[in-house]
Amino acid sequence: MAAEIETYGETEDGDVVRRVTIRDGLRVTVLTYGGVLERIEVGGVNVALGVLTLDDYVHRSPSFGAAIGRYANRIGGARFTLDGVEHHLPANEGENCRHGGPRNFGKRVWALREASANAATLELLSADGDAGFPGALLTRMTYFIEGETLRIAYEASTDRPTVLNLTNHSYFNLAGEGAGDVFGHTLQLEADAFLETRPDAIPTGTLLPVAGTPFDFRDAHPIGERIRAAHPQLVQALGYDQCFVLRGHGLRRAATLAHEPSGRALEVWTDQPAMQVYTGNKLTGALYGPSERAYRSGDGVALETQHYPDSPNHPEFPSTVLRPGAVFRSATEYRFARLGGPRPLV
Repeated sequence: MAAEIETYGETEDGDVVRRVTIRDGLRVTVLTYGGVLERIEVGGVNVALGVLTLDDYVHRSPSFGAAIGRYANRIGGARFTLDGVEHHLPANEGENCRHGGPRNFGKRVWALREASANAATLELLSADGDAGFPGALLTRMTYFIEGETLRIAYEASTDRPTVLNLTNHSYFNLAGEGAGDVFGHTLQLEADAFLETRPDAIPTGTLLPVAGTPFDFRDAHPIGERIRAAHPQLVQALGYDQCFVLRGHGLRRAATLAHEPSGRALEVWTDQPAMQVYTGNKLTGALYGPSERAYRSGDGVALETQHYPDSPNHPEFPSTVLRPGAVFRSATEYRFARLGGPRPLV
């Protein structure tokens, strides 16, 4: 059985956007606009937030399901120095550059290179100087389903030294898209520390221990249990929007999200050093998805596997530099399961 490919719409620039449906145990729809994971259906229930139209994704979506690059998260002062040369980026969040700028990878039309029943490969060429980043960067991204696991594999190469930080920005609600807040979901993180940030969300360079704070998810507990605590890092972010430092190296489990009433659980596995946890704090009710229910603060949680924000300006952080001749490869897996056993979610 082949992938289902249909025309989703056309951008204002005349680029045709396609929707690709792949399936195995899961059913997933991918848009060539932004590499967006439009739907992730688990047992017939869509657990990923999204919007209804291409116009919504272009003009209003807060990166629902999008592929983010060249640099996910933030770069302070919208500039960085690499090999003695300072590079200036577009400032799209105060004085800082967020997610690579206003026309980041989640706002581009990717080329569909391959598609099969359970996999789709997208490709994007970002020119030298694109959004101020050096080097022509070729990125390939494959969505692959095996049973109840969705794997995202990234591969990128450059012709000049550059910096790179890729992630997927899906917001999850295991009760189903539009089902209300995720505060009753339990979350467990394989993290002993998180990055302290300034009020503008730029890291100070200090790693704070999670012990004794509302950021301690080493043991699973409800997301909403401590989200209103009077911790300055929570207050300034209006909820959880922190980068957690993951234990270990290589592909390993980073997070476990569970929703007892539905019996659904999600393990996130990654080879990246960190994960940004964001509880949709800035959703105001102005957007709604396929459920035709308004999205409000806390109605989804993003578990963004990535490198640390602002790494190009923090030499003490793990490097995000990619040089010619090297190939960046990374993988993240979303492994869905049923609470209490390995039964398939059908």
